[in-house]
Amino acid sequence: MTKHILLTGGAGFIGSHCAAALTDAGHRVTILDDFSNAKPSVLDRLAMIAGTGQIALARGNILEAGFLDATFAADPIDGVIHLAAKKSVAESMVDPLGYIDTNIGGLTRLLAAMQAHGVFRLVFSSSATVYGDPKVLPFTEGMARSFANTYGFTKLVGEQICEQVAASDPRWAVGILRYFNPVGAHPSGLIGEDPNGVPTNLMPYVAAVAIGDAPALNVYGDDYDTPDGTGVRDYIHVCDLAEGHVQSLTALLDSGAGHTVNLGAGRGYSVLEVVRAYEAASGRTVPYVVKPRRAGDIDAFWASTELAERVLGFRARRGLDEMCASSWAWVQARAKANWSHTDGQTPD
Repeated sequence: MTKHILLTGGAGFIGSHCAAALTDAGHRVTILDDFSNAKPSVLDRLAMIAGTGQIALARGNILEAGFLDATFAADPIDGVIHLAAKKSVAESMVDPLGYIDTNIGGLTRLLAAMQAHGVFRLVFSSSATVYGDPKVLPFTEGMARSFANTYGFTKLVGEQICEQVAASDPRWAVGILRYFNPVGAHPSGLIGEDPNGVPTNLMPYVAAVAIGDAPALNVYGDDYDTPDGTGVRDYIHVCDLAEGHVQSLTALLDSGAGHTVNLGAGRGYSVLEVVRAYEAASGRTVPYVVKPRRAGDIDAFWASTELAERVLGFRARRGLDEMCASSWAWVQARAKANWSHTDGQTPD
């Protein structure tokens, strides 16, 4: 049955793919975004994917209570997927108050507006950063939570706020989704990841080298306790991640029961595995330079996705080759069309 879903931060990397997945599942979507990290023209490309009339826009800031109230009053909403947040670990340490205000204040204002308008189904975007640095692999949902930076702090507090609100009233059902590392792009080549400036995440950095926007990839450490000495991380195709959001929302709407699950591939890939796979997908060499380890980096982490499969029926279907091939198709399409580096594709 068609539902009307409010998608906060819906013009960003993950958000735009969630919008496409929601409309593919038959839902109607309103994107709430202030375009501080995106441009409205991403909506034109989403319309090409989803068809006209399936995606509407509420342009404004999630910190503005009056704007939120007007958005909920304008058109009845059945559920919310909340992605609007700041996400740079390094920036969060320089601007902790900005991160706390946006990530925590934005959530509390959203929850208040939902409650005022009788909307009690929320999918909350969390992160594997809430696990801190556990010594056991894979990461499971029952592990103790902690944080190592302000960004991780805001995600942990966000989870706790959701848990407190859900415990206060049986009408609430919240799905907390702990992301690992989303990569890749939509198969249409119309939306994908395109961060501002020098990329800090691995795959867009590799893509920038492959397309010629950067001379070489910096590999931070080649002496980790891993098969090839480089760090191992759980990378999940962004389309698998987006489909996980739809599955989470469906479970909330159908059962009225909340859940907290990992969304990852359930296995790890090393930096050099990603480099080799991207070279195969692009047909180009990706030169790299080994640099000293970065403080705080750990050898490896990946998710256990058994609970997500049991509760949601979620399983990542796309492997590393497809992640790299879709990323390369997006990078080529973006370069050919000369889309802006801030044109709706900065992750929320």
